[in-house]
Amino acid sequence: MEVSPSSTVSLREFGCEQTLLSRPDGSASFVQGDTSVMAGVYGPAEVKISKEIYDRATLEVLVHPKVGLPGVRERSQEQCVRETCEASLLLSLHPRSSLTLILQVLHDDGAQLLSCCLNAACMALMDAGLSMSCLFCGVTCAISADGEIITDPTANSLQESRALMTFAIDSKERRVMMSSTKGSFSVHELQQCVAVSQKASEKIFQFYRDSVRRRYSKNL
Repeated sequence: MEVSPSSTVSLREFGCEQTLLSRPDGSASFVQGDTSVMAGVYGPAEVKISKEIYDRATLEVLVHPKVGLPGVRERSQEQCVRETCEASLLLSLHPRSSLTLILQVLHDDGAQLLSCCLNAACMALMDAGLSMSCLFCGVTCAISADGEIITDPTANSLQESRALMTFAIDSKERRVMMSSTKGSFSVHELQQCVAVSQKASEKIFQFYRDSVRRRYSKNL
């Protein structure tokens, strides 16, 4: 489906840094607008017998809020990130082992957190050197009261919107790997948001490439 003229495919500046932490096997921080998340990957490592899966690795995702204890919102985000990572990682290469992905929220503007978590997770998995069938990125769209589709919504535009959607897009075929929606919208508007997100994902994947290229060009 083509992107409608009323849809705005614009993204704010990104920022990313890998190998920030010494203890995890892979780490990355990702800044998207006014939202910032740090991710750390541990493993493959020994797994508890109660969580052991004989033909693939067990993936655990933990989201820690900026303040306080994790709640229902964090549990929902953990499930979305875990399902996306499981669809991307080649977990069968590490049977009877565990992978742990920890996401620490540094700043949350209220609109971009899930997509920022997805992007930080992907960069951390890349830094850990884990085998993946494809990369993925998170894109958030909002639908305004008059039906306009806005990518990368701010906290102010979110208050005036009637729907919020976050999609995980894969890097190979631009397929939707995961979706999280809230609010009221039609099937046509959902399809339009998917098309807009697929278009916006091209900019994020290009940022991935540029970020990794800059990193390794410094090491040479």
